[in-house]
Amino acid sequence: MEKFNAKEVKDQVVQWIKDWFEVNGPGCNAVLGVSGGKDSSIVAALCVEALGKDRVIGITMPNGVQKDISDSMRLINHLGIRYCNVNIGDTCQTLMAAVKEQLGTLGTEVSEQTTINMPPRVRMTALYAVSQSMNGRVANTCNLSEDWVGYSTRYGDAAGDFAPLGGLTVHEVLEIGMELGLPKDLVMKTPSDGLCGKSDEDNLGFTYATLDNYIRTGVCEDAKIKEVIDRKHYANLFKLRPIPYFSYTKPAID
Repeated sequence: MEKFNAKEVKDQVVQWIKDWFEVNGPGCNAVLGVSGGKDSSIVAALCVEALGKDRVIGITMPNGVQKDISDSMRLINHLGIRYCNVNIGDTCQTLMAAVKEQLGTLGTEVSEQTTINMPPRVRMTALYAVSQSMNGRVANTCNLSEDWVGYSTRYGDAAGDFAPLGGLTVHEVLEIGMELGLPKDLVMKTPSDGLCGKSDEDNLGFTYATLDNYIRTGVCEDAKIKEVIDRKHYANLFKLRPIPYFSYTKPAID
């Protein structure tokens, strides 16, 4: 397999962002959530290189208290971009209380998945609220590896207007992060969803190295892991496809 050329691909992504904005938002700003993790840090840096720091706006969105908010701020200060802080804690609590109350009238309880996925969806609402007030376009920060197995929240972090990392695996993203000259500890930070306290790999049940190799080569030596990856991939393909719709065909007139 041909060696991944991080500089060449980084330059291609930067040009792709420039071209996308020329067609879909000339003069608009890139707006993205800055979590302090590798993906949002790298997307922010790519947008700065493509558009200039004055056209990139970072949004921190803690759910109450975010223990690693200092990482978000370090990235923002490193790039010199504008930012604002939108705390979603009270909104999530109020919305969850209303949902719990109404589900109770239906004789059921809030599911674990509802609890986990509500904050990412509230964050995306906040991102679009800022974006639409700042002449913006929202950056999706998911990568190919996450998308491949559905490791994202539909209409949460899986949403956005453009996705610079959507065709790149985790390990390719890491190489680009180092090429961009970002602080190494932010690029190499252990990926986690920030929701349940576990790392991505703990939640998935396999490593990104195994997943990335399978995506790029089609080879997975562990048959059980291959089965898990395939099951997740096919079960979550609907997340990546446009919403299906009934296509009406007007009857021909005799």
